[in-house]
Amino acid sequence: MSSAVDDDVARTVAQGRASLGVLLRNAQKHLQKVFIVFLLGFLGTFMALRLYIWDILKRDLNAHPDIVVVAITPFEVILLQAKIGLAAGVIIMLPALAYFSRNSLKARGYWPQNIPRWKAVSFVIASATLFVGGIAYAYYLFFPIMFSFLAGNAVNAGFQPTYSISMWAQFIFLLAFSFGLAAQLPLFMGTLSYSEIVRYETFRDKWKYAVIGIFAFGALFSPPDPFTQIMWGVPLVTLYGVSLYISKIVVTAKRSSDAIDLKGTARARWNILAGLFVVGAAAVYAFYTYGGYLAVNDALAAVDSSYRFLPPGEGYGIAETIYLGIAGAIYGAVFAAAGFGYLVYSGLQSTDDGYALIADDPEDIDLQELDAASIRAAPDAVFEDLDEDRAVALAGQAMEADEHGRAQAILDRFDQAQEAAEASDADADRDVDDDAADDAAGDGAATAAAAGDEAESSFLASRGAGVLDAFSEDDIDEDDVGGYAYDIAFVVDSITSKSFYLFGVFAGIMAATFFLLYRGGIGVLHEQFVSRMPSQFTAEQVSIVTLHPVEALIFMVKVSVVLGVAAVLPLLLYFAWPSLKTRGLARGDRRVLLVWGGTLVTALGIGSYLGFFHVAPAVISWLAADVLTAGREGMVIAYRINNYGWMVFFLTVGIGILAMIPATMLLFYRGGIVPYLTMRTRWREFVVLVFGLAAVFSPRGIFTMFLLGIPVVFAYGVGLGLLWMLTLDGRRERRQVEPAD
Repeated sequence: MSSAVDDDVARTVAQGRASLGVLLRNAQKHLQKVFIVFLLGFLGTFMALRLYIWDILKRDLNAHPDIVVVAITPFEVILLQAKIGLAAGVIIMLPALAYFSRNSLKARGYWPQNIPRWKAVSFVIASATLFVGGIAYAYYLFFPIMFSFLAGNAVNAGFQPTYSISMWAQFIFLLAFSFGLAAQLPLFMGTLSYSEIVRYETFRDKWKYAVIGIFAFGALFSPPDPFTQIMWGVPLVTLYGVSLYISKIVVTAKRSSDAIDLKGTARARWNILAGLFVVGAAAVYAFYTYGGYLAVNDALAAVDSSYRFLPPGEGYGIAETIYLGIAGAIYGAVFAAAGFGYLVYSGLQSTDDGYALIADDPEDIDLQELDAASIRAAPDAVFEDLDEDRAVALAGQAMEADEHGRAQAILDRFDQAQEAAEASDADADRDVDDDAADDAAGDGAATAAAAGDEAESSFLASRGAGVLDAFSEDDIDEDDVGGYAYDIAFVVDSITSKSFYLFGVFAGIMAATFFLLYRGGIGVLHEQFVSRMPSQFTAEQVSIVTLHPVEALIFMVKVSVVLGVAAVLPLLLYFAWPSLKTRGLARGDRRVLLVWGGTLVTALGIGSYLGFFHVAPAVISWLAADVLTAGREGMVIAYRINNYGWMVFFLTVGIGILAMIPATMLLFYRGGIVPYLTMRTRWREFVVLVFGLAAVFSPRGIFTMFLLGIPVVFAYGVGLGLLWMLTLDGRRERRQVEPAD
């Protein structure tokens, strides 16, 4: 077993244990101090939540008047406050623990060395400022708009936004924390670029993937309306652009550190800096003197915002002229500082353009640090001393980093250097011979040189091609990756041209379903159901609530996806049928699939009709009336949408799905897709599969597993019974004939 763990891994684990042991031993020595810090953080957070924070959060974030925050268990609030207090206490305790352990960590080499204190303090301040800025953006702008949308969406759909305080608080804190971490992007990218853990060029070249990732993350963790998506994505994309520019600045400053002359730049451009200071101060003066803040207040009022710019000095209790002087000086300094940074960076950029070429000795130039343009501009001496194996290795590293341009530039420059060396050798040989011999041998030498160059170039080109082929997939054989994987790839490739139609059907059904639910589809069903309760009860006594802010939204998306998949599945199988038959994975007439799709829609429609007008109203009204009859007078029932909605789904659309099971079995038998004997002999596998899926996808417990699984198995049994009568227990089994598609 010891050989199963690599030595480096074992060594890393041992070092981690040792470091953790150091922290724990120092915690024992300073246990009282560390515990006091933890206790202060815990009690302070606990009391602040109880006395101030809950009221502030509900006032600032619950912009919609229908939002109600409730506690669904007796100890929910106090346990939530304790959890948040514990987390805050641990976070506050960690810096103190690290401080008391600094000597031991220094001895083991885990404490930063030779870093000026001002740099460390600046890093901490910058990180904290960015984190607070991200949380402030989420709190003051994103959360109010988002909660207003979510609550309005729930009300329009017929639900009551009654949030559980634990789910509501966890949603707020986790999303705010994610915004705070996202705001660390400039510091994160700048640090990685400066340390060259991730090169600046990688961030620059892969910006498209970053934008896609930002909006994909926003689509998963924020409401799907376009405005909220823009509020999530645009600031983060802008932040990525700012981070990219900051990374470029720090990388340029590192590469050109010897060329930085702050004092010289300030002396040479003092007039520009002074002009920027005056512009900043004048902008503040003009903004307040010529009615700029009044125009901004009118614009804020037009969008129903409560924020306003106060007249100069009014909010601080100072005179107008003093306020304008202080504000003008601050903004003037900001303008001058921004201009100074730009001037310094401009000087560094001109130096960085020739960064790798300033070395006097070609051996000081590292080709791994150069981009494609710098490689092509590098001196010939760098490549004259380069051997063939090293050139191919550098090209291979560039290919692994997905930098094809750099790899090609390295190979081209190496070929040019070799050609120049061969030509120089040929010229030296010609100088040794006499004029006549030189004339006679010149052609032969040139021919030989050309042949040698061609052979050398061909050999190197073949080596370079080998590097490129190592990353290609043209020679992959199905035996190398497994037959099933190759079959899947073959089928997927065959339906690629039809993906537009498949996506159109899926998106259309999903959008239509979501729109119907969003416009109150569940609410209409609910009113229909509870209207059949006994007359002594009122419909207002039964309501649908959402305990989580995004619960209603997620439910509507799930139902829409289920119906979209059900609609596109027959079409997908129809398009994939020829390739499935080619690979020996299917048989029979694929036209049956079109009939199956039509039957699926018909069965869902008829089943939904029966469920809507007969099954669901009777079941739900009986359940609600039973609870109200057993309870006290004035009892109110609040069904959670995640449970109530799926019950409605199974009692309406689910009836159609059950009816579709025997219909599918009959169609697949008639089309020669699945024989009757296969369905009969494989019933055990089907039952196990059904109960396994029911155990995974049912809400909770064994009871719901049987509640979902038994009707499906019963429908399968009905289908087998119909096929038994049709085939006389297989004695009239139809011969398999392959019709033309």
